[in-house]
Amino acid sequence: MELTHEHEATRQSVLKWIDDKVNPHVDDWEAAGIYPAHQVMGALGALGMLGVSKPEKFGGLGLDFSYAAVVAEALGSIKSGGVAMSIGVQTDMCTPALEKHGSDALCEEFLRPAITGEYVGCIGVSEPGGGSDVASIRTTARKDGGDYVINGTKMWITNGVQADFCCLLANTGDGPVHRNKSLIVVPMKTKGVEIARKIDKIGMRASDTAQIFFDDVRVPQANRIGEENMGFIYQMEQFQIERLWGALNNAAMLQRAIDCTIAYTRERQVFGKPVLDNQYVNFALAEMQAEVEALNALNWRGVEMVVAGQDATRIATMAKLKAGRLARTVADGCLQFWGGMGYSEDSEISRIFRDVRLTSIGGGADEVMLRILTRYMGIASD
Repeated sequence: MELTHEHEATRQSVLKWIDDKVNPHVDDWEAAGIYPAHQVMGALGALGMLGVSKPEKFGGLGLDFSYAAVVAEALGSIKSGGVAMSIGVQTDMCTPALEKHGSDALCEEFLRPAITGEYVGCIGVSEPGGGSDVASIRTTARKDGGDYVINGTKMWITNGVQADFCCLLANTGDGPVHRNKSLIVVPMKTKGVEIARKIDKIGMRASDTAQIFFDDVRVPQANRIGEENMGFIYQMEQFQIERLWGALNNAAMLQRAIDCTIAYTRERQVFGKPVLDNQYVNFALAEMQAEVEALNALNWRGVEMVVAGQDATRIATMAKLKAGRLARTVADGCLQFWGGMGYSEDSEISRIFRDVRLTSIGGGADEVMLRILTRYMGIASD
């Protein structure tokens, strides 16, 4: 895809905001294990960058997904993967189904303030007994009058501690597991919603991740996104965007890993010469660069398909898988060239190493991506 001056202006606007308003604070946020989501989202919303591809009638810029992809890449320059991921949840994980299938009234109530940054959103799919296996979720939403009454537990919920609303997947019927679920918007201050705990993680530390209990939580049936029992289908559509966002953002983080490693090894002297002067180091970094470029080509093919209105599931799945694999090899390979400094909290590469490890797990583990791809290839055994 050929990017325009408008794409580049979007990128530069986000990069300048990150340099001025975000990166100076990320060390403090990482140490605290949380960042001021409403403050940061509000500032990014004021730039118009929380809704670049969202409808103008709800406060978005009404641009195509390629602009959202540019933002996803630009957010990779945030020196805290957790902050970038939190923003991605807001823009491309908890709101795509709401935008596409939600009623105008529901979008006015929740999508508009998500675009301005007044509200912080989260996506409630994973549970203690079911993460990548979405069909196995046990949370229920039964009808009672004009309401749903929700009971269950959600786990690994990014933004869960600070969120104002949750786009929650629950069982609303007794039919087949792919046709008995609905997506429902749940205001987090509703009676019966309890933040059970903030989960301590090895990476993405500035992102608050919660376990949430729902005990007889009552919300109007009007809060359902789209048709009843179509939630699994809507969530699979939403995963296309989530996985592409993750692959785009991850590629940018891996590029940062390569760049900062080149800068460090150019200065670091070993046996009387810079580490970068070793041919082995040159060749290893060159191969990593080639792999990241290949990932970017796959990512942007997926973006083109989304912009064209095509089903990008297969390509998005490949991109997510490749991003997860590269996250492990590139980050680890770069860290090795830092020596002992790479194992220190004082180095940029150590945080990248921890943060990108999630890519092979979150949004569907590598093994789930492979299972999806074998079905597209016609070789799946089930």
